[in-house]
Amino acid sequence: MNGVGGFSRWSGALGLCVTIATADLAAAEPRAVVELFTSQGCSSCPPADKIIGELARDPSVIALSLPIDYWDYLGWKDTLADSRFTARQKAYSQVRGDRDVFTPQVIVNGSAHLVGSNRAGIEGAIKTTEKTAGVMTVPVSVAVEGKEIKVSVAAAPQGESAKSGEVWICAVSKAIPIEIGRGENRGRHVIYHNVVRNLLKVGDWTGAAEHWTVPLENVVGDGVDAAAVYVQNGSREKPGAMLGAAFTSLN
Repeated sequence: MNGVGGFSRWSGALGLCVTIATADLAAAEPRAVVELFTSQGCSSCPPADKIIGELARDPSVIALSLPIDYWDYLGWKDTLADSRFTARQKAYSQVRGDRDVFTPQVIVNGSAHLVGSNRAGIEGAIKTTEKTAGVMTVPVSVAVEGKEIKVSVAAAPQGESAKSGEVWICAVSKAIPIEIGRGENRGRHVIYHNVVRNLLKVGDWTGAAEHWTVPLENVVGDGVDAAAVYVQNGSREKPGAMLGAAFTSLN
C-alpha cells in the first residue's frame, strides 16, 4: 500500500501550534538507516539477522529487516517475505548499475551496499556515507498523538544541494521469533529484528518544512509495535541517498 490516501497535511500557523504543543515529539537525528535484505531460506543470513538485532539497540542507527521472496523455491516459503522488498532491493541495484542482488545484503544510507554479516564493514560504510553531502542532514521527527502519527520534516539545511525526496513510513515489528521447518535453515530458531511489515508513502518533500498526520490505523496491525520514517532522495523506482529519518515505539 502506498500513496497519500488517508493522510492529511498541515503547515503554517497551525503546524507551528501543533509542534509547540507536542512536547514529547521524537526528534531523533540518527547517523544511519541500515536496511538488511534477508531470507529465512538463506543459510548465510542468520549472522546478519543477529547483527541487525545488535544495531537496533543503537539509538543512532535505524536498523531494518526487509525479508525478500526470491529464495522461496528452495523448500521453505519465507513467512515474512514481501515482494515489495524484493523490488526495492532490485531498484537499488539498477540505480548502481551493477544488478548485484543477494542475501544477506545491507544498504547503508541508501548508497553503500555490502554483505550483511560484515559488522566492521557496516560500521565503516556508516562513517563513510556520513561524510557524503546531504546524507542524513535533514531533521525528521515522528510521534504518536492519540489515534494519529505526526510526521515532521525540517527545511533543507542552508547550503545543502539535496532539496527533494519522498517521505515514507514503515510499520515495524521489533522482534519476531521464527521456527524454520524446512530448507537451508531447517530446525533453526531465528529472531528477526525491526521487521518492516508495511511501507506507506506519506508525501513528497520539496526542501521546505513539511508536516503530515497519518491515521494510526493505517500503520498498526500484524504485530506492529514501532514505526520508522525516512526521507529519501529519488523515488521508489530509483532510490537515492537517505536524507533523514526517525524511529518511534507505538506502545
